[in-house]
Amino acid sequence: MKTTTIRLSIAALALLAGLSACTTAPKAPASAAVSTTELIRTSQSWDGAELPDYPAGRPELVAVRYVFPAGRKLGWHHHPVMNYGVLQQGELTIIGLDGKEKVVHEGEAVVEMVDTIHHGENRGTKPVILDMFYISQEGLPLAVQHPEIPLD
Repeated sequence: MKTTTIRLSIAALALLAGLSACTTAPKAPASAAVSTTELIRTSQSWDGAELPDYPAGRPELVAVRYVFPAGRKLGWHHHPVMNYGVLQQGELTIIGLDGKEKVVHEGEAVVEMVDTIHHGENRGTKPVILDMFYISQEGLPLAVQHPEIPLD
């Protein structure tokens, strides 16, 4: 009888210890809290031009990831719709037709020009990864190419 009582007591203590451990589990460190960092807030493109008003009608939001190999140049083009993005990797140089340049570094946000001809270059040694977000409408192109303008 004493052996059974001792075993039951040990089992009860083990159960209580287990329940106690569950209710006093360590809290997540404060560093695990969600944090926010505003990357950009603007109503201008990277060259200082004011963005147009939103178009009337139903919006179509488009997200595109671009990967530019090292040394790659993207042809001259313009965007008929507003767009912005975040450079995930590398360094991207954007050049306007007027010669004005903007270098976007890894982790930075950029707001593209609207209806202004420009092109992009990866002058670095590793691929550029750029996530772009377009505020468009169904049927509108995200970019219009200008192959008639030579790249240097």
